[in-house]
Amino acid sequence: METPWYRSKTVFLLSCLLFPPLALVLLWMRRDSGIFRKLTFSAGLAVMFLVHLVAFYGLRMEVDGTGITPIFTFHNPESHIEALETSRAVADHGTVQAASRPPAIAGGASWTDYRGPNRDGVYTASAIQTDWPSGGLPEIWRQKVGGGYASVVVADGKVFTIEQRRDEEVVAAYDFNTGRELWTNGWEAHFQESMGGPGPRATPTWHDGAIYALGGTGELRAIEAASGKLIWRKNILSDNGAPNLTWAMSGAPLVVDDKLIVLPGGTSGKSIVAYNKDTGEPIWKSLNDSQAYTSPMLATIAGKRQIILISAARLLAVDPEDGSLLWDYPWKTSYDANCAQPLIVDGEHVFASSGYGTGAAFVKIVRKDDGFRAEEVWKNNTMKNKFSSSVLHDGIVYGLDEAILAAVDVRTGERKWKGGRYGFGQVLLAGDHLIVLTETGEVALVKATPESYQEVARFPAISGKTWNTHAIAGGRLIVRNQTEMACYDLSKS
Repeated sequence: METPWYRSKTVFLLSCLLFPPLALVLLWMRRDSGIFRKLTFSAGLAVMFLVHLVAFYGLRMEVDGTGITPIFTFHNPESHIEALETSRAVADHGTVQAASRPPAIAGGASWTDYRGPNRDGVYTASAIQTDWPSGGLPEIWRQKVGGGYASVVVADGKVFTIEQRRDEEVVAAYDFNTGRELWTNGWEAHFQESMGGPGPRATPTWHDGAIYALGGTGELRAIEAASGKLIWRKNILSDNGAPNLTWAMSGAPLVVDDKLIVLPGGTSGKSIVAYNKDTGEPIWKSLNDSQAYTSPMLATIAGKRQIILISAARLLAVDPEDGSLLWDYPWKTSYDANCAQPLIVDGEHVFASSGYGTGAAFVKIVRKDDGFRAEEVWKNNTMKNKFSSSVLHDGIVYGLDEAILAAVDVRTGERKWKGGRYGFGQVLLAGDHLIVLTETGEVALVKATPESYQEVARFPAISGKTWNTHAIAGGRLIVRNQTEMACYDLSKS
């Protein structure tokens, strides 16, 4: 009697090599094999199927912000970069949804720094649409990008970011209206670690026609924003004798007057450095702090203009003129992982928050005859910003307490509500609404009210693990992660 095809050894072996799930079905259809043999072969076929998914379909397992929970995606880095390079070789790079694209916006739209012009995560330029269509906001364009966790900045009709492309870090400029790549400026560098993967972390800064970009391994470049031409360069780690951080250089450069402030974290008085923004020559260097993953901010506190930041062990402020320490407040977190930006509450108070069980604090800065002093008003665990920063609206701090959105009274530390799981995403404020970008690439609209948690809308914006902060400029929302960037119409019609 002729053997049926599905019991043929040849068919079975070919199935094992070409499509293991079929081989698994054929295995359990065989009547001449015992249960133990079938279970053993099934385990082997499961391993072979996993190898197939990784080798041929780009299955990747990353971890979320907990460092434990897996995130599975289908992404082949080599194929992605090849597709990116192919898209750049044609005249019109961006994939533009012309039917839904709003009128072109002139160069006045801006979002010049990490988390906005004031680095506080607040968009104030225009009213936004809050009645979102059921399918989500209208997409204007979508573009493949390289790896990394930098955000974007917008100025002069361009979108700027920094990416990992093969073994180069690349600063890229894109057309704000179409997503088309306009220029790149790259250098050989490749930072990678096991939890976050490859790529630069620090968001570029735009100021007065120049882009200031910091790579993951310390390369600092001033670049003409119009053309991509190099103005000057330094490596802030080698220049200041500083080791890199576990998760790489992450602080966005800050322009203050004629100075560019960066945080190499060097000892011997080289933790905070001011370079001349036009020439790259050092102006001053100060302190001995190991640095963390925050970006410096400029604010006027207790009547004094000062640079505020959180290092690996403290919240502090220095004088922009000479880098001298004005005040500090102890702020130590496990793994030196201070990642969230402080909030300037008013002319006297600063809010700080970190994850890993650290919590939040509300600090008053008091001016004395002999200088300044930081006085703790309250400290508790009602808000634990691990990867993301909070925003402030009408006296309420809104942010991700680990992975759950929460609202806290900034004056008292009292939690008003906690609800809505967004993973380790990011939060911005526009009007009286929160724009939340989740860890898996969804965008949600949530009312910024202390009364209760109220999510208004949510839609999938980009695919894959998303730790990059989004940006808003000219009524448009721009989101990116390690593989793609997309622009949506957020304007109020």
